[in-house]
Amino acid sequence: MPGFSVRIVAADSMGVRSLATFVEACGVPIAVDLGASIAPRRFSLPPHPIELERLERALEEARRLLAESLVAIVTHYHYDHYLRCDPELYYGRMLLVKDIRRDINRSQAIRGYRFLVKGGVRDRASVEFADSRSFEVESGVRIDFSPPVWHGEPGTKLGKVLMTRISCEEGIVVFASDVQGPGSREALSYLEEWSQPRPDLLVISGPPTYLGGYRVRSGSIDEGLRNLEALVGRVKPRVLVADHHLVRDPSYTRVIEKLRSVGSPLGVSVVTAAEFMGLPVEPLESMRRELWREAGEG
Repeated sequence: MPGFSVRIVAADSMGVRSLATFVEACGVPIAVDLGASIAPRRFSLPPHPIELERLERALEEARRLLAESLVAIVTHYHYDHYLRCDPELYYGRMLLVKDIRRDINRSQAIRGYRFLVKGGVRDRASVEFADSRSFEVESGVRIDFSPPVWHGEPGTKLGKVLMTRISCEEGIVVFASDVQGPGSREALSYLEEWSQPRPDLLVISGPPTYLGGYRVRSGSIDEGLRNLEALVGRVKPRVLVADHHLVRDPSYTRVIEKLRSVGSPLGVSVVTAAEFMGLPVEPLESMRRELWREAGEG
């Protein structure tokens, strides 16, 4: 990618709940949603020690890279998308975040207030509410933000998130974490709008198929899958990283393979975050039963 170096620091395909990304755009280091967590219960089981070790490793790396960043982006205030326990690491940086005063649900507003105000970040960093705004950074780097879009299906209690596009020289990277597909047509429209010129990389959360018919309507899951496939055909990013919620389903590979069949003739490479980084795919949460079974046998 011209002018870009992109590193996905942590993701569900790498063993933790995250889509933490570190971008160097024309020499400007940018931290995007550096954070990670794990499910407290899955398959009625607690986290396996391997998951706990992977989480600590991911958080340690996120802290290290945040300390190296000139700009930090927080698209929303779910705990796997920022380092809530380390507010001091954001001090002295340009911090572009979701507005905590408007178009936000109560839970995220409270978390954002604790982080920005109680954590001292507002007074010790250059904080800008980024909703619908654009920023010119050093070396000709431009960072655009969408209006708040739904965290999945319209009306979800999970609230809203921001999508962001980073561009410099001839390169474009789009980050659309937690839009879950996207699950809304509004988010799809903005991603299509940002597709001219064609993005080099689109990093996105696929729909939570593992919750379909249980905590998320099956129709919403289907909409997210259709929109994800539409992105491949309409946006045509050179590389599409589909990960996060999608990879919590043990059957996620069927979705990835279908996307690849659509994308291959169009020159679109579809990968998980682990594959993008050249690592083995290890979705530890979806493997939790097997991990505990092997521990018992040991």
